[in-house]
Amino acid sequence: MAAQCAQESIYNLLPRLEEKTVKPPRPSVKREVEKNKAQWKTMGPAKVAVPSPKNFLQKHSKEPKLPARKKEQDSKKLPALSVPQRTDHPVMGIQSKKNFINTNAVAAITGLPKKPQPIYVDRRQGDKYLLETSGLVPKYIKKKDYGVTPKYVTQRNEEMKRAQKEYEAGILEHLKKRAMKQLSDEERRSLLQGLKKNWEEVYREFQRLSVEIDTIPKKIYKEKLESQMKQLEHDIEVIEKHKVIYIANE
Repeated sequence: MAAQCAQESIYNLLPRLEEKTVKPPRPSVKREVEKNKAQWKTMGPAKVAVPSPKNFLQKHSKEPKLPARKKEQDSKKLPALSVPQRTDHPVMGIQSKKNFINTNAVAAITGLPKKPQPIYVDRRQGDKYLLETSGLVPKYIKKKDYGVTPKYVTQRNEEMKRAQKEYEAGILEHLKKRAMKQLSDEERRSLLQGLKKNWEEVYREFQRLSVEIDTIPKKIYKEKLESQMKQLEHDIEVIEKHKVIYIANE
């Protein structure tokens, strides 16, 4: 029933024109290939001029070229030599009134004699050689600065002397700081009393030792007290013997 209602419509009363689908013509593969083949006959894009084989890369073509050399000025050019013609004849009959014999004789008489060049011969009948270029002439010892001490040597010697003076001054200053001073009577008396007091304390410790010393620590302790007593006795004897005593400043 629903299908019949759908077919019964006023729009269905109008006549309908059948629409025919027109298919596009089928492209021919052969035509497409022939059409596009001319554009890609060479490598690269179309319509590009192929380089000529005559324009090849030549040797040293990419190296920088120097500017063209300027022509020399006309003033620096040598004058053209005048060559006599073939038909020219030399001037004849020119005579000079100068007496060359007398002129040469006067020049020889008044001229200074030439100094002979020093030479040497390697053997009795050998060839002669100039002595100046042989290396036998003592040229080096004739120099103005021969035997003169160089400046850097004198400067170094002065620096060494200055450093030595500074070192000696430092030692003297150190010795002055550690100079000896004399003990006064009161200092000598107090020092002597202190040594005697120390000796009595060490002697008191020595008397407290046991009669039998049967162990190693006891023996070592006894030897230590004895050495201290001997040292104190020696110091007391030296101070009592000498009235004037000097000690170093620290």
